[in-house]
Amino acid sequence: MRVAILASGSGSNAAALMNHFSNTEGIDVVLVGSNRSSSGVLEKANQAGVASLHFSREELDSGELLKKLETLKVDWVLLAGFLLKIPKEFCRAFENKILNIHPSLLPKFGGEGMYGMNVHRAVFEAEEKESGMTIHYVNERYDEGAIVFQGRIDVSELKSAEEIASEVLKLEHEYYPRVAREVILDSERNIK
Repeated sequence: MRVAILASGSGSNAAALMNHFSNTEGIDVVLVGSNRSSSGVLEKANQAGVASLHFSREELDSGELLKKLETLKVDWVLLAGFLLKIPKEFCRAFENKILNIHPSLLPKFGGEGMYGMNVHRAVFEAEEKESGMTIHYVNERYDEGAIVFQGRIDVSELKSAEEIASEVLKLEHEYYPRVAREVILDSERNIK
């Protein structure tokens, strides 16, 4: 299966995915794309020997990025800290073939504007006893796709949003590559 990873930030989850899939038979990361030219994920892709691409919001919204992925015969898209909304046509073209990782236990602390430290601050300020991360399918609405997996941690003793972020990131790196691998390989088995 041919995979594209889309990210907007430093790319630690994308790096975890690339590293994991480099040893996984049947999954090839063929492209890492970012909507930010200064994004660290592009450098991580280059270091891993994976093709990288900077694209604009206009290229995403107009369907140009979708055409590029179709030209590359991409089967799956994995979002790893990607901050732009995926257009309806893109979701339809990759129906049940886009996964995202979100840094909270959805449906809590999801939706537009809820990403990164915004989520962790909201969790901390709400004095939540637990948090974690959610891996889910992507549809046209922010963070509303079917949930595939949730990893949970006790945050009741943590003293800041930064501490929550650090612990949740460990969960993300541990589970996202493994869960994505299983979902992708299971989909291939179901096709055959």
